[in-house]
Amino acid sequence: MNDHDEDATAEQLPARERRRLQSSRLIQYLLLQAMIAGACVLALLQSLPGPPAQYQVTAFNLTEARVERAVTLPYFSSLRNAMNDPPRFSGQFVRPAGEARAWSVFLPRFTNGVEVSVNDVVILDSRRDPAANRPDRNTPAIAVIPASVLRDGDNAIAIRLFIWGPITGFLDRIWVGPDELLRPTYDLRTLIFVTLPVVFSSWQAILAVILGIMWVMRRHEPAYGVLAAAMAVGVGQAFLQTPMGETPFSRLNVILISSAPIESGLVLTFALLFSGWKWQRYGWIIFIPGVLLALAGLFGNQAMVRALFLYLAVPMVGVSLLIIAVVTARSMLERRNVASLLLGCAVTIMLTCWVVDLLSVFQMMPNRIFTARLSYSAMLVAIGAGLTWRFARALNEVDGFAGHLVTQVRDAEEKLKASFVREEERARAAALARERTRLMRDLHDGLGGQLVSIVALSERGNGSAGIGDAARAALKDLRLVIDSMDDIGGDLMLALGSWRERATAQLRPHDIALDWRAVTAQGLPVHPELRPWHVIQIVRLLDEAVTNAVKHANARRITVRIETLAGADGLDRGCITVEDDGQGFEITSDGAAAGAIKAARGLRNMRSRAARCGAELELSSCAQGTDQESHQGTRVRLTLPHRFPDSDGVAG
Repeated sequence: MNDHDEDATAEQLPARERRRLQSSRLIQYLLLQAMIAGACVLALLQSLPGPPAQYQVTAFNLTEARVERAVTLPYFSSLRNAMNDPPRFSGQFVRPAGEARAWSVFLPRFTNGVEVSVNDVVILDSRRDPAANRPDRNTPAIAVIPASVLRDGDNAIAIRLFIWGPITGFLDRIWVGPDELLRPTYDLRTLIFVTLPVVFSSWQAILAVILGIMWVMRRHEPAYGVLAAAMAVGVGQAFLQTPMGETPFSRLNVILISSAPIESGLVLTFALLFSGWKWQRYGWIIFIPGVLLALAGLFGNQAMVRALFLYLAVPMVGVSLLIIAVVTARSMLERRNVASLLLGCAVTIMLTCWVVDLLSVFQMMPNRIFTARLSYSAMLVAIGAGLTWRFARALNEVDGFAGHLVTQVRDAEEKLKASFVREEERARAAALARERTRLMRDLHDGLGGQLVSIVALSERGNGSAGIGDAARAALKDLRLVIDSMDDIGGDLMLALGSWRERATAQLRPHDIALDWRAVTAQGLPVHPELRPWHVIQIVRLLDEAVTNAVKHANARRITVRIETLAGADGLDRGCITVEDDGQGFEITSDGAAAGAIKAARGLRNMRSRAARCGAELELSSCAQGTDQESHQGTRVRLTLPHRFPDSDGVAG
């Protein structure tokens, strides 16, 4: 059961049960955070391993504020600024006679800077290392004592502690002994407090880039952009050094180093947006401490910024962590997602470390190791894990959606195939119905009319000659219908070959010669879309043209010309011309024949058949003696389309 299912189940419970369930979840969440906080406290109370105790120097004479007294390290100074007259620790250590190994002075922790001298020779000044001057870092220091400085037996060591705030000075225990025995502890502390923060800061920079890209691609989620800005500010804080003097960039360094309130405000804004909070007009209040610190760094001095940092930045970070803890706890109880849980655990770790650091500042802890900045890595881990979890969940949702979509597509394909089968069956039935209708119409118009004539002649008792002619015409029409059903593969020349034989037989009794001319070698183009009903319309049109010439023209010769012409659009079109040398007739302005109604009806039928096939029909005729320069007789010119229409659309 996922989170949504659990929420849906909880919504179905009675109000009392829902409150009890919410209380149970809250108690479990608080117990988990308490366990995390307790584990952090136990871990912070543990001391890091140190060098052999025999080389530790703890007893010193301290000269502070012109007062000398004996002290034991570690020592918390009450001063917040001591640069001209810093506290001075004087002590001794013993080097055995005959010691051949190199000796070093190891200082695990100090605030803010130190100067170490052995036998009145300075061997270490941390102020030369800007990375060691940040009070929020725990940078250790080690210095090898030159062999010419060391003496067998007693040696004097002096340490000056420079303090420039914002917190009081501190000097941890020190060790003086063989370098090979002190160096492992120094390397361990360097790894924990120097190398790891750099690694986490680099990771933070990468995370800032990733979040920035996510915000650019998903502008409707400003939380990513806010968190990217917070990560970028944190990277600036991590890699900048504390300026020791006034330089062209010292003010910028101070502003960026003291930008912790701005970073915490941005992280708080991210947590609020991530938990579903909408930005309010009063939300800018959380950035007031950061703005004040930035203005102090821009127009004030470093001492002012350090003082304000202690009173503005530190409380702002704590308040932000408290608000984030409450917000993430509420988000966890309402949404119950992994991202909120991880973020809440990280905030608990940071808040615990912040409290411990605050106790160290007020000298309520036996040591001063600040871990709040180091614990920020827990926030980075939580954010990275939360983003990875959301990405993995999004991938799972995409996979589930893809699987569901594949199933839907498969079902749709099956339905579409069934629909195609039904459509094919309908199309086949419609084609058969159209063909049946065409055959019925052709038989009715042709063979039916001839049979009616035969019946009428037989009933009137006319001569057998008339009945024979009508029977031959009926037989001719029947052959025409049958021939039109043959598969000619789109080659109209095959149908015209059969029509030529019938036309020759029709003209022979009338002593009319048929002149057949194929002007182009291929005759007519092949049309794969040619259907039987196209063929029968063309053949009947040609029959009508020949019959008109026999009945009305008194012609002695009929010429049929077959050719392929190139149109204006560059496409080939077939052309069939039927021309006689008989007497012509007059054609009216609308293209009809003048005179007999029967002739006019025949021309209309010819134009209708041409229009059904998408062809163009041109009719020209010249009465004998009216135009000596032009041809005599009648010419019917049928220009076929480049592509025949699919449907039998009857045109006027």
